[in-house]
Amino acid sequence: MSTEENPAAAPRSLAEALRGRDDVSLAALLRSRPDLITPVPTDLTQLATRAGTRASVVRALERLDRFTLQAAQALAVASDPATYGELLGLMAGDDGDPAVSAALPHALGTLREQALVWGGEDRLRLVRTARELLAPSPQHPSPTGLGPTVREAAAGMSPGRIQEIVATAGLPSTHDSVSALEALAGLFSDPERMSALLDQAPSESVEVLERLVWGPPYGQVTADPAPRLRWLLDRGLLLPTAPGTVVLPREVALRLRAGRAHRTTEPVPPAVEAAAAHAPRIVDATAAGQAYTALATVEELLKDWHEGGPAVLRAGGLSVRDLKRTAVALDVPEPVAAFWVELAYAAGLLASDGEADERYAATPAYDEWLERPAGERWARLATAWLAATRTPGVVGERDAKDRTLSALGPGLDRSAAPEVRHRVLALLAGLPEGAAPDGESLLARLRWERPPRVVRTGGGAPSPYARRTPAQPAEGARGAVARAETPGYAEDGRAGGEDDLRSRLARWTLAEAEMLGVTGRGALSSHGRALIGAPAPRHAEAEAEPTGPGDKLPVHHRQAPAPRVLSPAEQATAAAGAARLLEPLLPEPLDHVLLQADLTAVAPGPLERPLADMLGVLADVESKGGATVYRFTPGSVRRALDAGRSAADLHAFLAAHSRTPVPQPLAYLIDDVARRHGHLRVGAASSYVRCDDDAVLNEILADKRAAGLGLRRLAPTVLAARTDPAALLEGLRAMGFAPAAESAEGDVLIARADAYRTPPRTPPAPVPDGPPVPDDTLLAAAIRAVRAGDLASTAPRRPVGGEAAGAEPGELPRTSAADTLATLQAAVLTNDTVWIGYVNAEGAASQRVIAPIRVEGGFVTAYDHTADEVRTYPLHRITGVAELAD
Repeated sequence: MSTEENPAAAPRSLAEALRGRDDVSLAALLRSRPDLITPVPTDLTQLATRAGTRASVVRALERLDRFTLQAAQALAVASDPATYGELLGLMAGDDGDPAVSAALPHALGTLREQALVWGGEDRLRLVRTARELLAPSPQHPSPTGLGPTVREAAAGMSPGRIQEIVATAGLPSTHDSVSALEALAGLFSDPERMSALLDQAPSESVEVLERLVWGPPYGQVTADPAPRLRWLLDRGLLLPTAPGTVVLPREVALRLRAGRAHRTTEPVPPAVEAAAAHAPRIVDATAAGQAYTALATVEELLKDWHEGGPAVLRAGGLSVRDLKRTAVALDVPEPVAAFWVELAYAAGLLASDGEADERYAATPAYDEWLERPAGERWARLATAWLAATRTPGVVGERDAKDRTLSALGPGLDRSAAPEVRHRVLALLAGLPEGAAPDGESLLARLRWERPPRVVRTGGGAPSPYARRTPAQPAEGARGAVARAETPGYAEDGRAGGEDDLRSRLARWTLAEAEMLGVTGRGALSSHGRALIGAPAPRHAEAEAEPTGPGDKLPVHHRQAPAPRVLSPAEQATAAAGAARLLEPLLPEPLDHVLLQADLTAVAPGPLERPLADMLGVLADVESKGGATVYRFTPGSVRRALDAGRSAADLHAFLAAHSRTPVPQPLAYLIDDVARRHGHLRVGAASSYVRCDDDAVLNEILADKRAAGLGLRRLAPTVLAARTDPAALLEGLRAMGFAPAAESAEGDVLIARADAYRTPPRTPPAPVPDGPPVPDDTLLAAAIRAVRAGDLASTAPRRPVGGEAAGAEPGELPRTSAADTLATLQAAVLTNDTVWIGYVNAEGAASQRVIAPIRVEGGFVTAYDHTADEVRTYPLHRITGVAELAD
């Protein structure tokens, strides 16, 4: 492996290491850690300082894969600086592991690329903040299970006690504690001498060491330790750290572990296994069926909310009762209903109306969406789902303030959701075509790529010896060592407790992709593959179905490379390609129904939109499935008449779109309802009823059910009411009449079910998971600015006026106004480049390297090497000027 820098000119700091990088390497750093570019650093020193801040380092460590993180953890327990050989020994052990040896250069390269490690192979240095985060301490145990070094553990011991330990261990006495501890550490690190020492140990003492070797390394003892513990304490194999507490030194643990920092290293990512294989055409057909169902479900949801949906809670979102009603209307469980509601909201098809009595309703974009082809409508839903950070899976859970999270309400954003969805689909794309993944192997792969964040339970800093392990009880007054459980850590160093969020997001992704039609039978469909920009599989699988849904694929496959993240323009192109692939798989809309004598109509498939819209007004949906059954009732026929249709229109419509003759009962139903429709007229006085037949009005007044309407006769053919027209219409219809609403001019009002829409609304913006990854143009400009600023801050300057200008690094030059003007005018004549200090209008100070072009009118016009452009600066804002050295 080649070194990063020439050993003869080894960098002394991270800033010097960054200064030795080329533009490609700096671009890779800023691309992998975009927080470093917001805002653009003034020079490489500021970039290095920002790269070492705690927040930035924590974010970078959380994005490492498991093996790279293990390498960083090993460097945190190695000497500082460490050699590559020492790191390899900590990762591969004394026996060596070929897989670790092969994978370690790449892991170390990743750490270097992200500026977490710097220096050559002979002087590897972990960034100080990363070392502080990963190095073991009593307050923050390390996943390696290692404890402090001999020197750290014995920091509080008396010199006399240290000399006693050295003598008992068979080492020559020294004159000072430092050399004594170095000799003791050398003994523990020497395989031969350490083996000879352990050969003398009682078997009970060796058992104690075996309990602590893989961590946690702390244990408890009584005031009178047992002989097996006394033997270890006298030779420094256990060292006291606090009253009643001992620790296994790091050198001893590493020697007992055969040099390994981790019990198990994972240099190779676990493969995603295929649980079942299906013919690709079956996968595509199944996914297309689910895609059609998704479109129908979203349409049904918004059609149900045409006249104004549920009210918006005061805190935002749907109430539990309204979500249950929506689930019943869609005939799905409540979590699935929450998914469809959130999907329509993410696609911009659903929003609140913003009125005083705020309610949810369809947006104008919904009408435009309905007019698009089915493939394009599905692509819009799928694209919105991919990019959405709102996570319907958490609906019903509680937030940090113990408030229930509601659908369409605040608190549902999980910024990691888009990245997890893309990664899950990319892993599915890496399987053979038509293969459905094994869920556990998929989750194992995701946990390897992004290990769960370590969670420490309890308040404050956890104690490394909080409690005894029940299997290792103390031995009464004689004392014993009990292995302590490190809170929040599992046996292998992974985070314990509740399943991590990324695993939950992955499970939700698999379920939602199936409901949306991105996958079919668990396998990625061809249009789902196009949606994420994944390349087509190289070899098509056989069309024959496996013998059973759980059949395993016989051969382990090589994982395909992950598709790269698409830009918005590329995502739009990919969505269009997915729509083209899906369109031929969707069923063709039908232009007919089958009318039956029992006042029902059967739609044997999806209907054309005008036919479906009209039939949805004229009849009620009785059942759904492969064929939809509509039922005609007096109420549904009256609804069509209220929408402005006449009886003749309805007869002509049914005759034109039925493959069977119009049944006589249906014709009689339409004529009977039409004959009575509009016989009564309701208008606004508050409201009134008028009818040419005063006998009908007498019947209404005599009906006890009309008492709540507050009716009174104004004329033989007119009744006035205290209720509003809408309530009066509903009350009379409940009494069995068929009134019609009329305008102030006496015309019949046409009521349309889809008249209500919200004002134009934009879809909810995803909450980003940190700063966005900069594009190539921004990276090039940022690197140019950083290098120019670094040139300005590091360029050697000549003394000015007998005084070193800007002698201290980063200090602005200070010269008088006369000297500043004279130096700039001389630079114009000689075409020299100078260094200036500048304070802008906001008071921000900076230093720049400029080549003055002219000085006039109180301004200097110059080519600014820092900004790589010609700029003009007021002379009164220039703090000073210095000439650059030759």
